[in-house]
Amino acid sequence: MKELLDYCTSQVPAIRADVERLVGLESPSRDKAAVDRCGAAVVDLLRESGAAVTTLPQADRGDHVRAAFAGGPGRLLILGHFDTVWDLGTLERMPIREVDGRLHGPGIYDMKASLVIAIHAMRALRHLRLPMPRVVMLWTTDEEIGSDTSRATIEAEARDSDAVLVVEPSLPGGAVKTHRKGCGEFTITAHGVAAHAGIDPRKGASAIHELAHQVRALEALQDLDRGISLNVGQIEGGTRGNVVAERASAVVDVRVPTMADAARIEEAIRTLSPRNPKVTLEVHGGVGRPPMERTAGTGRLYEEARAAASALGRDLAEGGTGGGSDGNFTAAIGVPTIDGLGPDGDGAHAVHEHILLADVPWRAAFVGALVSRLSGVK
Repeated sequence: MKELLDYCTSQVPAIRADVERLVGLESPSRDKAAVDRCGAAVVDLLRESGAAVTTLPQADRGDHVRAAFAGGPGRLLILGHFDTVWDLGTLERMPIREVDGRLHGPGIYDMKASLVIAIHAMRALRHLRLPMPRVVMLWTTDEEIGSDTSRATIEAEARDSDAVLVVEPSLPGGAVKTHRKGCGEFTITAHGVAAHAGIDPRKGASAIHELAHQVRALEALQDLDRGISLNVGQIEGGTRGNVVAERASAVVDVRVPTMADAARIEEAIRTLSPRNPKVTLEVHGGVGRPPMERTAGTGRLYEEARAAASALGRDLAEGGTGGGSDGNFTAAIGVPTIDGLGPDGDGAHAVHEHILLADVPWRAAFVGALVSRLSGVK
């Protein structure tokens, strides 16, 4: 393990250069041309590392990238994405820069540095001729907007794998993620009856008043102590102040810790009933990203990760988060999954987004050590 860490430390200049290269190629999820420019650089890095690389063409999103590394026994899926939440031009106000040991830039923490670190971990294993299973890396391009074009591929690759390692960034402080909440979005639309608010108010039925009642009903479904949250993040409706509103709608974000909670909350939202019989309710949406629950398989993976970290001189903590990742999909279909294997830092989706440079060599060695330990592990 010392040899592995020494090698990764010697590669820090190359790792940093590759990170800055990817961060410098802005890749907002809905800009296919921009995402594909970044994807071409990802393909170059993978081929330089000895992987057999294929691109998975998409019509309206960036092309996903699949890379296969020979090895065995056993097969691992390493999962991540290179689309970001940042629009083109963000680099002008958030340039790549080092400040007090932190390397800043849009998308660096979530999660371009993670891709580079995972690729360099594979280079280290090959260079040192350490044992490793067959490894498939799947780098996708629409994680930040729901993974609609990548989910089927993610699940198919996971089903062919013994375990899934998700290299999303670690929790602040370096802990891995062994559970994540499921994420859902619903749109609730109230259809009322328009009328003159001053002359004929009794002839109307306000969609806005009805929606206000439904918002209170949604709030009653929350159980923050158990990790169940419902947030009405957008409301719109009505036409003028002197018109009883004929239509109003609300967009609701839902976070749940378990599949049972997801089913219960979905049922409660879909069966909301109007208080005013003149109003009808229409509900669309659902829990699109299932919870990543901590299973026995996840627990075994965490113990392997903790042992790999210990061999490199650190005690590895575990935790969870309210945000979802593509690891939610792989965990939900029963494949052992561990998340948050990427570098320490902070500021995902925020202007202070950064990684800690001091963590980079250790993190590359850690990912490599974990991959090596999992050769042949079921």
